[in-house]
Amino acid sequence: MYKHRFLTGYRLVFGLLGLSAIATEIVVLIGRGRFAPANFFSYFTIESNLFAACVLMLGGLMLARGQKTSGLGMLRGAATLYMVVTGLVFTLLLSGIEGAEFTAVPWDNIVLHYMMPVVVFADWLVDPPKSRIAFKKALVWLAFPLAYFAYSLVRGHFTDWYPYPFMNPSEKGYISVAGTGILIAAAGVGLVWLLSRVHRSNIRK
Repeated sequence: MYKHRFLTGYRLVFGLLGLSAIATEIVVLIGRGRFAPANFFSYFTIESNLFAACVLMLGGLMLARGQKTSGLGMLRGAATLYMVVTGLVFTLLLSGIEGAEFTAVPWDNIVLHYMMPVVVFADWLVDPPKSRIAFKKALVWLAFPLAYFAYSLVRGHFTDWYPYPFMNPSEKGYISVAGTGILIAAAGVGLVWLLSRVHRSNIRK
């Protein structure tokens, strides 16, 4: 019963926190006259956090109503993968860029790039799926990141705007961009394999 209440509160609180951070970004950018919806929602950080926050909220509401959340396994797994990728890519490829502002409000940067990835990953570990999700089935989680990468390159070619420096061929060259994409994809496959191996029966052993 305690774990049930804890998870309900945990998911609702952090789901709201993630949504509030995104909403704060929008409000502040509008106030500064710098809100470009097409660009804003083309950041993987925004898309992954929005998806993860909604999944957390849905899981929390279902628990609060006494509904089983076992059917959310695939959605939760996808959200976990996307948030882990967000945290790792930001930490390894973006956080060291001097003078770069990735959010309009400092605390949003902490929430979206550091806190939420840990929160969602911890939620997966604390309340994993009852049975193991097959690795081949879980590979479908990679469809969105791969589509996102392709979308960003195609859109960037026509708009001359790329969400992240490592995606910009005019700065890094196409070989570098392709190499980075392959490394991220390979890491994604490894993460899918690891996440798919986490389930309750395995933990109990």
